[in-house]
Amino acid sequence: MHEVVYFGRSLPWIIIGRIPYFQKYKIQNQKVPTAQEQWKCAKLVLLSHFTVELPQIWLFHPMCLYFGLDTGVPFPSLLTMALQIAVFFVIEDTGHYWLHRALHWGPLYKNIHKIHHQYSAPFGLAAEYASPIEVMLLGIPTVGTPILWCALTGNLHILTMYTWIVLRLFQAIDAHSGYEFPWSLHHFLPVWAGAQHHDVHHEKFIGNYSSSFRWWDKLMDTESGFEAQKRRRERRMMKEGKKIQ
Repeated sequence: MHEVVYFGRSLPWIIIGRIPYFQKYKIQNQKVPTAQEQWKCAKLVLLSHFTVELPQIWLFHPMCLYFGLDTGVPFPSLLTMALQIAVFFVIEDTGHYWLHRALHWGPLYKNIHKIHHQYSAPFGLAAEYASPIEVMLLGIPTVGTPILWCALTGNLHILTMYTWIVLRLFQAIDAHSGYEFPWSLHHFLPVWAGAQHHDVHHEKFIGNYSSSFRWWDKLMDTESGFEAQKRRRERRMMKEGKKIQ
């Protein structure tokens, strides 16, 4: 299922990249991945999937079953599923922020995370283009969150679990798509990160460490990009003005 969802969701972005009309929505429109780059990316992603993620996937379901995962009927209500998945996104985003930020520490960046930053203008397939060690580390909040929830509450249905995994994959791929549309989610949900937020991270190589939301970067003052720099200058000028007074 993972392969179908990952490459199935990446395919529309590959097609969009070949249609001139959508070029105006490309965030870094001077950098368009070649077919050779996409194929190189796909090979490393497949390697990670079958060496690192496959054991996690094999263990994920049995561990949830051990902690009381519900696999029967009736199915949970849409409201229950939505609330649980919302909690999963919040918890995963927190774990992702701190692990991702740690991977930007000198030795960890050089030996692990640098591979993921090979593409300064990301594209959908590159969401999991990373060192196998990084794939394993950043996968912990994604697979660990529903396991922890199931262990603590005993209230998780397999349908909710698989819906969460699909939505998390969609989020990761879309965040690496490299496209900003007028209908992008963050225009309607301002705390959502989205492609614009993460694209700046790849372009600047620093800041914007969150996966789904913007609040950790805002709270920890790790936002990146022109607007963030402008706000920092304004705050600095206000502080200097107060000191002079």
